[in-house]
Amino acid sequence: MYQDGDGVDLETSLGYLLKEASSALRVAMEEVLRPLGMSVTHYSCLELLAQRPGLSNSELARGAFVTRQSMNVLLQTLEREGYVTRPSEAPVGKALPTRLTPRGRRSLEKASVAVRSVEVRMLAGMTETERSGAFRILKSMIHSLRDGTAGA
Repeated sequence: MYQDGDGVDLETSLGYLLKEASSALRVAMEEVLRPLGMSVTHYSCLELLAQRPGLSNSELARGAFVTRQSMNVLLQTLEREGYVTRPSEAPVGKALPTRLTPRGRRSLEKASVAVRSVEVRMLAGMTETERSGAFRILKSMIHSLRDGTAGA
């Protein structure tokens, strides 16, 4: 049990439990993506581009929760391997909009099936009402933390 009243009791900390769930989700996703030659960040990048074509390096980095430098290295690799394409010069400003290639789309289709299987497994013990409630609660937590509010 926890002794000092100024710290966080890991047994009852919702933040700690969320981090543990996030870590378990990442491990499960890595397990299904590894045989496809992908990491979670690789998959996230392709998924973001499928849903929002033309995102810049900075936008992709924010969406995949990595640094701009890490995303730049990944994009160079994905471009070299034929998964994405970027113009050699920025059409406007400095951002190079990135798009999936047909190879990238085919690869993403396989990865999406694998990732969806992880999510189905994660939610298997929950009713639809519980899933909806969890979604609403998590969105509220994100909103409160990003906006600095006390809750919605």
